[in-house]
Amino acid sequence: MSKCKVELAYQILKELHGEVVAEIARHLMKFGPRHIKLISEVTQLRVNQIKKGICILIQHNFVKFDRNKKGVTEYAINTDAVSLQLRYPRYIYCAKTLYGDAAELLVEELLQNGQSLMSIASERVTQRLNEALEATGNPKITSSLVRDKFGLLVKTHFLRRCQTVLTDDENRVISSEEPKETESLFILPPLEAGSKRKRNPDGSGPPSKRSKMEEMDIPPDDGVYWMINVERFHQYFRDQLIINCVNSKIDKQAGEIIRNMLRLSEIKTEPHSTVSATMTITEIFHSLPKELGMTKHIVEQYLSILTEDSVDVISKVCDSSGGLYVINIFKVLKSLCQAHIESFVQERFGSKCLRIFRVLILKKHLEQKQIEEYAMIPTKEAKELLYNMFAEHFITLTEISKTVDHAPSRTYYVFRVNIDQVARIILEKCYKAAGNAIIRRQMEVAKHKRVLDKQERVDAIIASLDQAGADEAQKEEIKETITPPEKEQLERCRTTVNMLEQSEIQTDETIFIIETYLYYSLLNTPIK
Repeated sequence: MSKCKVELAYQILKELHGEVVAEIARHLMKFGPRHIKLISEVTQLRVNQIKKGICILIQHNFVKFDRNKKGVTEYAINTDAVSLQLRYPRYIYCAKTLYGDAAELLVEELLQNGQSLMSIASERVTQRLNEALEATGNPKITSSLVRDKFGLLVKTHFLRRCQTVLTDDENRVISSEEPKETESLFILPPLEAGSKRKRNPDGSGPPSKRSKMEEMDIPPDDGVYWMINVERFHQYFRDQLIINCVNSKIDKQAGEIIRNMLRLSEIKTEPHSTVSATMTITEIFHSLPKELGMTKHIVEQYLSILTEDSVDVISKVCDSSGGLYVINIFKVLKSLCQAHIESFVQERFGSKCLRIFRVLILKKHLEQKQIEEYAMIPTKEAKELLYNMFAEHFITLTEISKTVDHAPSRTYYVFRVNIDQVARIILEKCYKAAGNAIIRRQMEVAKHKRVLDKQERVDAIIASLDQAGADEAQKEEIKETITPPEKEQLERCRTTVNMLEQSEIQTDETIFIIETYLYYSLLNTPIK
């Protein structure tokens, strides 16, 4: 497990759920699956605290549990799921862009609670929307509209059911597992508006408790919990990366063709395939919106340009049916990852090192003299630049000996670039940068805590005056309690915090590109 990734996950959990939960998570990330007693001994936390902390982690789908051979329940954490909390704003914005405000609030509700019933999430979102509509003087909406939006998110696989719970002979929960049929994750429960059912107690417990349970109404979808399907969101982000790449390299019309090709192949293609399903030119042409006004001849020209492009976005498989085409998902991701790596090399080592780096990528294996010739850099400078990059593992060295004794005079020293290795190095630095940004932001807020608290109190007083119908003079008098130096402090704090939050989001975008490339790289690697 990456040390920087563990530290990043710890900082995220500490900020969102407190130090106790973060400490439990860090212990599980360092030592792997553990039972509660062992966690308590090492972390010096009370068993009651650990149980509550683990409940929070399970609620947010960060921790899974199972019984070991001795019959003791052990808990294991998913570090990747914890670090994905950096990406929550992107998930929410994606839902808003695709399906509107109700979908945005539904996704936000599920992200805040980890998992929830459809009925409860719909009611809460309806209430929030109606409060906002009432404040602006617009008519209220019904909960059925929000449930329809929930159903649409499930239909498009952006939401999914939680794992199935397994119980023992005594009806105690011992583990959870994914269902065998994937489609069962996206089946909506029967839910009628306003329908509720009574609990059916088994007769155990004192009479007063039984009567309370009998009187309690529960929702009709009780037991069917929903969560965010991050894989579907990541698939959408991946497709957007490919479209944006084509938009910037060629033009928007080419991007629209790629968008339609991705939409066509979405159902036919396996979720993690390195290439899309094959499509005929006729299918591509008829799927394009008529508003674009593109003829079949123009589409053929664009497909020809995309096929001949250096990135190799699409490939022509054969000439039957006017031509069969596939999208090279892995090659586009590799090109994007390589562009990020080259940008990093230029910032870290300079433009001459970038020239050497590109030469090595192009020519695969080169000796030092060949690098000097191709990159057109003097011997002394080329040697210094090469060994600067070699010291930080951005390039690798291979010895090819002519003889068995490996004498230096009879050995070739060949330099090369291992893209996967460099990508992992940069990914580690991105984890560290994101963690440092969170720490720096927390320090900035703590430093100006007094002024920020004062601003909050002033805002609260002004809000109460607004409700009471006070005049502007009273409001101005309250606002003047914040002095000009304090206003400067607040402005400086807000600017710094916004900049750090923006850097966290941008760093996460880079993390997503590199992680996606490395995942597809493993899929594309042949098994020996």
